[in-house]
Amino acid sequence: MCGIVGLFLKDKSLEPKLGSMLTDMLITMTDRGPDSAGIAIYGTDEDNNTKLTIQSNNPEADFDQLDKALSEAANTQVSIRVKDTHAVLEVPDKMVDDVRTALVELRPNVRVMSVGDIMEIYKEVGLPKDVAARFSLAEMSGSHGIGHTRMATESAVTTMGAHPFSTGSDQCLVHNGSLSNHNSLRRKLKRDGIAFETDNDSEVAAAYLTHKMKHGSNLGEALKSSLDDLDGFFTFVVGTKDGFGVVRDPIACKPAVMAETDQYVAFGSEYRALVNLPGIEQARVWEPEPATVYFWEH
Repeated sequence: MCGIVGLFLKDKSLEPKLGSMLTDMLITMTDRGPDSAGIAIYGTDEDNNTKLTIQSNNPEADFDQLDKALSEAANTQVSIRVKDTHAVLEVPDKMVDDVRTALVELRPNVRVMSVGDIMEIYKEVGLPKDVAARFSLAEMSGSHGIGHTRMATESAVTTMGAHPFSTGSDQCLVHNGSLSNHNSLRRKLKRDGIAFETDNDSEVAAAYLTHKMKHGSNLGEALKSSLDDLDGFFTFVVGTKDGFGVVRDPIACKPAVMAETDQYVAFGSEYRALVNLPGIEQARVWEPEPATVYFWEH
């Protein structure tokens, strides 16, 4: 049992409030997932720069002077913005591979949480309210975002096992459920060149969608294909640079509710995650249908 929240803003005037709205939704889902929590925020695009969100269990040592060390090693300009155990590196687009290679050499224990033009991912072990406070999530702004509270059932409670999972640029996924064919699918995706950080089945789902989109599918088409290729019980909420998608398996035993107004589209594992959103009383509220893809794009 886990909790999922998501918010896709249509009204730009709400963008400064995205973090606070998502944080409230996330904390409401605490009893569905007290082990760990995470959030992906789609913010602003920095011209010709890529964001690498990284994590360390020893941030004071690993992040100290890291920007200077990477700038020298990769012969480029790297900036760093530290948030507790995470940091966001700003890297020129053409130098991302060189910086990632240097990062492995200079700080082998640092993990990359996400890469993209606008997406940042923050996730850690602990209660959602504590995770949100550590990273000042309520102060973040953006156009859309997704969050997850985890109750671990099949794997250890670790930072890397927390959601969201990101396996492609500006792409991420949160998942409530369990996949039965993730091991065979992981082997197939590895043969196609996709690397994995964990044994978590949700990371396989994220990688599957990345694979489909790399081969020409948009998010809606990739989610539709997942209904044929992924076995098990699942509710997925997925983000891309411009899009926000939802799909449930054909049995749809995992709870889900959606709401839409002229200002936003919202998702919650339960309706109580949505009750504090502006204008929720006038929203169109519904339960997503089984085996049906819901997809919005800016």
